[in-house]
Amino acid sequence: MDFQQLITLTTGVTVLTLGLAVAGLHAYAAGRAQRQALVERLSATGQLTDGLRARRFGRLDRGLRRTKAGRKLELRLAATGLDVTPGEFFVYMLAAVTGLFLVGQATLAPFFGPIAGLLGAWAALQFLSWQRQKRIERFIGQLPELARILANATQAGLALRTAIGMAAEELEAPAGEELGKVANQLALGASMDDALGELADRLPSRELVVLVTTLVLSNKAGGQVVSALRNLTETLEERKETRREIRTQLSQVTMTSYAVPALGVGSLFLMNGVKDGALDRMTGSPAGQAAVLVAFVLYATGFVLIRRLSRIDV
Repeated sequence: MDFQQLITLTTGVTVLTLGLAVAGLHAYAAGRAQRQALVERLSATGQLTDGLRARRFGRLDRGLRRTKAGRKLELRLAATGLDVTPGEFFVYMLAAVTGLFLVGQATLAPFFGPIAGLLGAWAALQFLSWQRQKRIERFIGQLPELARILANATQAGLALRTAIGMAAEELEAPAGEELGKVANQLALGASMDDALGELADRLPSRELVVLVTTLVLSNKAGGQVVSALRNLTETLEERKETRREIRTQLSQVTMTSYAVPALGVGSLFLMNGVKDGALDRMTGSPAGQAAVLVAFVLYATGFVLIRRLSRIDV
């Protein structure tokens, strides 16, 4: 290849690259314009949701989603209904752990810094579990109304897919949101078994499993789906009242389970307040450190045992 051909090839490649760059910039600008127009239209009609807000820590979030732990965290966040990405939650948890680490070192003793950090991480994960359980309880409370809507829609001659979409529009969150996800999956071609199965995985409960099983079997084999849903509605109403009574009876035990470790942590602040530097001297020896660790383990064991003994499955 002589010099003239090399110049021609270089010029052609340069022109092609510039052309592709201009086309890419044009597509990017058009996409941003369409998104901005959509945001303005939804804002004008009052239908703009938080799902369109700008996400933080995008690079960290993409990296976490590639890992197994990140995918599990994403599923747990989806079950809680919180509008938080795995990256955002990880950063917030890391900030809380760091803050508690510094507070534990400054207010108690340097030995309590790592313990406070571990408690912060545990508390963040427990918050997700609590939020998920709270969402499950709210969903269970809506199941009788959901079964009633499905029964009425099916009795009116509507298909089960249409009935689910109607229930998603009529019910409030979390049932409306979760059924909306099921309706979107069905619209994209997912089977009824897979869509309802994912719903049961996100919000596991005996009541939901019974409802999902009834809907799946009725969708496969047919049968008296209306009468089955009517009977299920009555059963769910009775279980709802039973769960409410049990929760009321066990409220004192639940408060006791939280009061036990709170008293242990409060005693540390009381001890340090009565005599400044007492915790420094106590944790300055291996025996004192071992005693503190054993005490924390015993308090954690008491908390778990009280929660387990007070758990009644209905």
